[in-house]
Amino acid sequence: MLIKSSIFVVSSTDIRKCPKPNRPEYAFLGRSNVGKSSLINMLTGIRNLARTSSVPGKTQLINHYLINDEWYLVDLPGLGYARVPRGVKQAWQKMITRYLLSRTNLMNIFFLVDARLEPQAIDIEFINWMGSQYLPFTLVFTKTDKISRTLLSEHMKCFNEKLNETWETLPRRIVTSAVERTGREEILLEIERANIVFYSPEEA
Repeated sequence: MLIKSSIFVVSSTDIRKCPKPNRPEYAFLGRSNVGKSSLINMLTGIRNLARTSSVPGKTQLINHYLINDEWYLVDLPGLGYARVPRGVKQAWQKMITRYLLSRTNLMNIFFLVDARLEPQAIDIEFINWMGSQYLPFTLVFTKTDKISRTLLSEHMKCFNEKLNETWETLPRRIVTSAVERTGREEILLEIERANIVFYSPEEA
């Protein structure tokens, strides 16, 4: 897929203020400071489309970007640690949950996992929750350029073992690096295939 245009549309605190669900939508979600904004900028080819920060919790709203005038890329607030009051984090969690369960045009959730770390409880819990809600998602391992291949392999193995405790079939996964631009084509290919499904006429 060739990205020809990427336009910021709106930031929302309520799903009722999100754009009309008339285009396919893809959400990007993960723990705070997992590298979400860097990945979004790498995918679109626009350096500062999504704000990057070394401080967790930079993204605080549901941010919609219109790509190629065809589909929406959605940047969601980070899960877990952030330098904000507890009440604010709880509000983010409710907002994210309502969004994921209510958007009829949501085709896939790209759930980001920091490849540098061993399995984190918050990641496993949220992955299991998405599975229990039958939400479509793909695991995206980030920051792989910051660790050795050996350590990456070890962490992936540990992650598989943890998921095997509750999953019969492991979720789809993509390994990425915003610095090395790896995984970009795989993510865009998934989006392209889902777009075809969304826009295909219903069978008679």
